[in-house]
Amino acid sequence: MGESNCIFCQIVDGEIPSHTVYEDDAVMAFLDANPLAEGHTLIIPKDHYSTMDEMPDAVGAAIGRALTQLAPVVENSVGANASTIGINNGEDAGQEIPHVHAHVIPRTPDDHGGSIHSIFGGTPEIGDDELTELAQDIETRI
Repeated sequence: MGESNCIFCQIVDGEIPSHTVYEDDAVMAFLDANPLAEGHTLIIPKDHYSTMDEMPDAVGAAIGRALTQLAPVVENSVGANASTIGINNGEDAGQEIPHVHAHVIPRTPDDHGGSIHSIFGGTPEIGDDELTELAQDIETRI
């Protein structure tokens, strides 16, 4: 049983209908009700996790397996040769529904969308010493 006020948990529990395209023990995938492109698909864990840091590794692996299986199928279904795949992790990243979900958005040459880099206005100036220090910090926290 999921969070009673979470729309994705309500979909998993069958309280809200969806256009489900895939389901296994850990994840569910369905067409986005407000798609950015034809075939826009969401992949969610069946259990409620607001952000990635709450989610067990095994569930993350299940999402990854579903992504690799579904992305080419979704692309082929709508005649696209590519897709943008992304997860907005937390409100500051644009996550609107606090339940982890991955987007598979089919892409075509004339869709007027940009690369994932286009969501940022520029890039920070970071020197090699700072990159080395940051890489070491991240590595020690794993």
